[in-house]
Amino acid sequence: MNQQLRIAIIGLNYTPEPTGNAPYTARLAEALVSAGHTVRVITGYPHYPEWRINSEYKGWKRHEVINGVEVRRLRHFVPKKPQTLPRMHMELSFGVRAVLANWNNPDVIVVVSPALFSSALAITRGRLSRRRPAIAAWVQDIYSRGVVETQTGSKLAATGMARVESLILRATDGVVAIHERFQDYLVTKLGVERARTRVIRNWTHLPESPTAGLEEMREKLGWSRHDIVVLHAGNMGKKQGLENVVQAARLAQDHRSSVRFVLMGDGNQRKFLESISLDIRNLDFVDPLPGDDFQVALAAADILLVNELPGVRDMAVPSKLTSYFNAGVPVIAATDEGSVTAAEITTSGGGIRVDAAAPESLLNAAEELGSRPELARALGKSGLQFRQETLSEASAIAQYDEFIMSLASSRGR
Repeated sequence: MNQQLRIAIIGLNYTPEPTGNAPYTARLAEALVSAGHTVRVITGYPHYPEWRINSEYKGWKRHEVINGVEVRRLRHFVPKKPQTLPRMHMELSFGVRAVLANWNNPDVIVVVSPALFSSALAITRGRLSRRRPAIAAWVQDIYSRGVVETQTGSKLAATGMARVESLILRATDGVVAIHERFQDYLVTKLGVERARTRVIRNWTHLPESPTAGLEEMREKLGWSRHDIVVLHAGNMGKKQGLENVVQAARLAQDHRSSVRFVLMGDGNQRKFLESISLDIRNLDFVDPLPGDDFQVALAAADILLVNELPGVRDMAVPSKLTSYFNAGVPVIAATDEGSVTAAEITTSGGGIRVDAAAPESLLNAAEELGSRPELARALGKSGLQFRQETLSEASAIAQYDEFIMSLASSRGR
């Protein structure tokens, strides 16, 4: 039987947030509890992707037990517009409160990045504590690449961010990267020792995709039998570059195409996108759906879409891909050639790539898949197979358990 450990997981996002890293953090915590460990999660109030605190969460702090996991929530600043400095303010406001919280004297601390700056404060407390627990960082996004790829800062700012990120990650005992490209960047650009890094991919956190109720969902959402529905699900933020989808929908309307684009979810760019698409009939906005309905909607669409800004290459692996492949529906990735997303599409065989910010190419690809059902089925089947063989939750959780145990052993726990 494995040694039982006390584990503190410190991250800004957690369930019931439906997207981003929250579902993965929650599932890892639950699995570690099932394995016999004592887990305490230090997290924020639910606010993503709406960028406002869930109205059900009041007060300054809140203690919960969710699926056997002790969760301690700390209220923090949430910016109306998640730009660089306001986001840093949010992370630091959470980080200061997290540092002062009761961590239950852990053997191992797992910090989740993002948020990087609150992780830095947690790492500092861990390293200065008398007991000196083992510290792991779980890297879901790379901040220094994000500054460059979303053009939110100067070259000097990107260099400074890389130095800060390097210092933070090198101060840990081990780093988990969710993709091989991330690992290479951490080692070659940020100076993290390769021996202290581990690649453990994000998994599909959803149950098997439903096969019933698809036609009813299409009817509920106003999708006709003749529509070629291209669904983008999840966050509507800057790095998604969804103006490309608006332009493609306008072209579809001008060409009297059967393609209907759907943006489902929320985010800081949603109101802007709605404001520039009021006259477009081939584009719908759908509010976030609860878990079961979300899965049915994915399976009911004809095509699932990942859309990225030009220049986004290495900063993140879209978490939506795991859910997309689970649906068995073909994927179009509007992304730069050579990006991490493009590599995932190629490796999985689950879809096709078109250039980022190329609305005509996006529309043409959708029409082609809509007119070739045999190709669409083959791509969807390949994506589902990739999900089953490569994105297995059981395999990922086992790797995390082994990784955390090895860190604890290195500290004599």
